[in-house]
Amino acid sequence: MLTLASKLKREEGVRAGRTSAGSNEASHRVSIRDRLLIKGTNHCPNTPRGCWDHDTVYLLNVNLFYEGYYLGGKFQFEIEVPEAYNMVPPRVKCLTRIWHPNIAETGEICLSLLREHSIDGTGWAPTRTLKDVVWGLNSLFTDLLNFDDPLNIEAAEHHLRDKEDFRNKVQDFIKNYAR
Repeated sequence: MLTLASKLKREEGVRAGRTSAGSNEASHRVSIRDRLLIKGTNHCPNTPRGCWDHDTVYLLNVNLFYEGYYLGGKFQFEIEVPEAYNMVPPRVKCLTRIWHPNIAETGEICLSLLREHSIDGTGWAPTRTLKDVVWGLNSLFTDLLNFDDPLNIEAAEHHLRDKEDFRNKVQDFIKNYAR
């Protein structure tokens, strides 16, 4: 498998050994996205524990562990980085079934910074990084846990009806899908 790091090394080797006759530079170019991803994933000491578990940086698997309702769960997210990154946001999906007001059971995620166009100005901007995405995901389980504007309406209504039963259902999902 060709990884981004090996692609960058090969490009540097070609550039260093290039003759005046030139070489096919276009076939050895590394995109801005690739350079941003190397920088964004190699230098993230301040991200939540257990994060960067990846073979390539085009498709990242992020494992996060939480407190509160989701204590004891291990949740895996897939971050797909499009070619137009950082002008467009990455696509994020939760691979672990979860009972959460802002994450659908099918894995779609409601997080404002992942929106390409946001009315409130909190959507994606070229200055955002993958570290921001991971912290945003982490916040969905702490301070951004939002029962007032849910993606999973059934989970939000369940919480409003019976908080203890909601907690029990969350723990059932963790026991069955998030270990």
